[in-house]
Parts: sequence; C-alpha cells; structure tokens
Amino acid sequence: MTPPLVPWLFPGQVRQHPHVPGGLRPAAVLFDRDGTLVADVPCNGDPSRVTLMPGAREAVDAVRAAGVPVRVVTNQPGVARGLLTRRDVEAVRLRVEELLGPFAVWAVCPHGPQEGCACRKPAPGLVLAACRRIAVPPERTAVIGDIGSDMEAARAAGARGVLVPTAVTRAEENAAADVTAPDLPTAVRLVLDPALPAGEPR
Repeated sequence: MTPPLVPWLFPGQVRQHPHVPGGLRPAAVLFDRDGTLVADVPCNGDPSRVTLMPGAREAVDAVRAAGVPVRVVTNQPGVARGLLTRRDVEAVRLRVEELLGPFAVWAVCPHGPQEGCACRKPAPGLVLAACRRIAVPPERTAVIGDIGSDMEAARAAGARGVLVPTAVTRAEENAAADVTAPDLPTAVRLVLDPALPAGEPR
C-alpha cells in the first residue's frame, strides 16, 4: 500500500500554549515563509541566501509580545523535484529561526502539484496540521501570506487570511483577498485587533 502523502512537521523550540487567548485575539498566527517572512529564492536550500522581508522581525516580535504562538506553513515543491532534501529544508528553517527567533511549529509540504496531496496550499492541510499540532482551532487562527494560495488555504481551513502583496502577487489574487495589508507589521496589527478597519470594502 502506498503511504499517505502527509506534511513534514518540525517541532519548534518554544513551549506550547495549552490555552488560547480570550476575546477576539487569534489563538495562533501562521506565516507563509517565502515572499512573506523571507525573500523568495526558488528552491533555496542554502541558509546563507536567507534574507528577511521588510518588517518581518517587527511583525513576528509583535505577535510574540501579545502572547500568541507563531508558526510557519510553507510549500517546498523543490523536494518533489529532487532539488531539495529534508536536511536542506531544515537548514533553512534553522537560519530563519536564527534571524526571527523560534516558531512553535513548522508545517512543510514537500509534494509537487501533481501528487494530489491534501497539504499543498491552496489545500487546507498545512493549516489544519499546524493547528492540530498545538491544539488550537483553525477558526481562531490567522494566516498571513503573499499570494492567493495562502488565502485560499486559510479560507478552506476556516481560518482568517491577510494578504501582504508583493511584486509577484497577481491582481486577481489581490482582488480576491478578504483582507489586505501594505506590509507585515500592519497585517499583524489587523489580526491582533480585528476591530481595526481592514481597508476598502470588497
């Protein structure tokens, strides 16, 4: 029997949060990796090529300061193409954590688009797996990313999505997003305080 296609889960180096924050504040914030936290270098397995996106440190620090756990959900199709190994993905993860501090969980899809897995964004599997790992409900989770598949994965999982457009974000992805933000710190302010205006109604 062929084993099921499941995401890779890398446990973080921070204590898990057994209780979710009260009120409207999210129970956890999930960040996309490439194009959101770090510059998008296709199929990157070299830690020396990791460069933070503008506002990444400020944004992640703000979530932690609010007492909300941070996680990463990322597609890495270079693994399926034979361009990356699990060790490569782990090396880049460790470099990101050197720059941004530890994350509670990393959920990684190593599959290609033709493999039919349930974890590759825009499918909800990465979001759901990350939520299960630290026992928080997806509907109390926010996903911050730079392209439409991040927002579609959030929507399919029942989470809130905030799009931070970059040069690679397509106009139709921007138009389809429920909430957009001009930068990462603003995106974090929107998810930590949902009472803030989200911009022009869509």
